[in-house]
Amino acid sequence: LLSFLTEKSNLAGVRHILLVLSGKGGVGKSTISTELALSLRHSGKKVGILDVDLCGPSIPRMFRVQDNDVHQCDSGWVPVFVDQDKSISLMSIGFLLEKPDDAVVWRGPKKNALIKQFIADVAWGDLDFLIVDTPPGTSDEHISTVEALRPYKPLGAILVTTPQAVSVGDVRRELTFCKKTGLRVLGIVENMSGFVCPHCSECTNIFSKGGGEELAKHAGVPFLGCVPLDPQLSQSLEEGRDFIQEFPKSSAFPALAHIAQQILDGISQQSY
Repeated sequence: LLSFLTEKSNLAGVRHILLVLSGKGGVGKSTISTELALSLRHSGKKVGILDVDLCGPSIPRMFRVQDNDVHQCDSGWVPVFVDQDKSISLMSIGFLLEKPDDAVVWRGPKKNALIKQFIADVAWGDLDFLIVDTPPGTSDEHISTVEALRPYKPLGAILVTTPQAVSVGDVRRELTFCKKTGLRVLGIVENMSGFVCPHCSECTNIFSKGGGEELAKHAGVPFLGCVPLDPQLSQSLEEGRDFIQEFPKSSAFPALAHIAQQILDGISQQSY
């Protein structure tokens, strides 16, 4: 009973829960999670990111807080805040490793137990959005995450793909996962959609184009937009800087702002 009460109270102040999924690794789920959090913050929202990618936790590095420690309070773990305003808070296994190069060599049950603990025992306080950054695939960690979040009625999932057919095929499996687990798909994002030359602004489609949009049409779910490969975006993530604030003239900026706006518009339509 005590565990149930703690779990209830720790997520009671969270208004909307979003999952960022993909059937494939390396498509930029953590990038989209980070930039979505920054975009929502610039819209005046308070955001948390729960990084459940236990084997590749990159969120702390992307906010330049990888050396921070997690502290305990009466209701569990206190998330790490990235700014003085406490407008973005994070929880990741990256904060719990003794050395940054430590590998998490765990079997499924131990991973699942930590995910449940992350969902139950982090004192998020009041948040407009909790973004859950997931590992690749549709297996143990995903099932544990969705099952543990189900009582809190997540808003839904954003699926991330790159344009080429191999990636789109893997994301199609993720759509099936969402259907089987009853998770609503808020839309598909096509990441790394063309490379915009920083000198001449010409867009070159390195990985082909349009696979994400085609999949969204085929599956009958919204297409949230294309995010191009952009050296400025990569640089800001490497250095833990606020891309949305620093590079408003970048070609990736309107794409990311548009994705965040569609999420906000969808919520405001639901509330009428």
